[in-house]
Amino acid sequence: MSSTEQSVLDAFYMARALELARKGVYSTHPNPRVGCVIVRDGEVVGEGWHVRAGEPHAEVHALRQAGDKARGATAYVTLEPCSHHGRTPPCAEALVNAGVDRVVAAMQDPNPDVAGRGLLRLMSAGIAVQSGVLETEARAINKGFLKRMEHGLPYVRVKLAMSLDGRTAMASGESQWITGPEARSAVQRLRAQSSVVLTGADTVLADNARLTVRPDELGLNAELTALAMTRPPLRVLIDGRLRVPLDSPFFKAGSALVATCAAASARERYHDEGHEMLALASSGGHVDLRKLLVELAARGVNDVLVEAGPKLAGAFTRLGLVDEFQIFIAGKFMGSSARPLLDLPLAQMNEALELKIVEMRAIGNDWRVIAIPAASASV
Repeated sequence: MSSTEQSVLDAFYMARALELARKGVYSTHPNPRVGCVIVRDGEVVGEGWHVRAGEPHAEVHALRQAGDKARGATAYVTLEPCSHHGRTPPCAEALVNAGVDRVVAAMQDPNPDVAGRGLLRLMSAGIAVQSGVLETEARAINKGFLKRMEHGLPYVRVKLAMSLDGRTAMASGESQWITGPEARSAVQRLRAQSSVVLTGADTVLADNARLTVRPDELGLNAELTALAMTRPPLRVLIDGRLRVPLDSPFFKAGSALVATCAAASARERYHDEGHEMLALASSGGHVDLRKLLVELAARGVNDVLVEAGPKLAGAFTRLGLVDEFQIFIAGKFMGSSARPLLDLPLAQMNEALELKIVEMRAIGNDWRVIAIPAASASV
């Protein structure tokens, strides 16, 4: 077989491994999403994907399915096999013991506990190793995990819903509903994929928001819906002055983390109600958003979805903390007295934040635009 033919086959089987990895998008937190395909003599003899933290990794599922057919086979895995003992044994060792001849990885694992050591273990056992097949696609399904490992911060998405004239609520604060049911279902899936859903006191008070995942609106099959509901995202409320009462629908919907500037003396009251309070005041008297993100990353948070009003969304934007905007656009005008998309006071055109649009598609009767800051797109 020529090298070109081998490259085509490698890409084909890795694409299948990536398809398997995506099945874990709702359930693997804080672990990465990983898929594995084992091929022997041109036949797929084993497949697996990592379902949730603490359970067997993708390679183990695939090896169990392959059985004795794994000996002499090629394993395609979307992330370097782990080499350390965590909650599960190292996958590199399992591949060695199974007798595979070759391992093709989409990318090396940036986790310092692995960081190339898994591939080295395989090579030391005489297994042929290749890395970098469909790496761009592999990185795309684990943006949050990679951002946390490489930069000590979670990947931050800001979700916004607006009219065609860029308004998010009427002057009275009325905002339900700007977009239609299909767009709201897409937002539910965004919540379910995230480690954290973050909002501010203004949004909770204005909308009686709960920020929970509603299974009947996910639009997923029964298997994925069940997986999504076994790992609901942590709800984080930024409430600098503790304005949201503890008997509000937000707190009644389940435990939450409250980031505040208030004195720590209130912590016990929140703890008694099943919540956690984190005091993170900045020099300006507001919650220090960067410190909050660093704290969340230290807790294993990969992806943060910000669903907030123009002030908080604007604050994240001004501080350069946003990795991605997901903007849902409804085909309606809400008028000049309605509230703007972001609180982002700019005086001159050269101050404008440039974005790179990476996707635009119809969602029911609405549109979704996914955009990233142009500066980060060029890095």
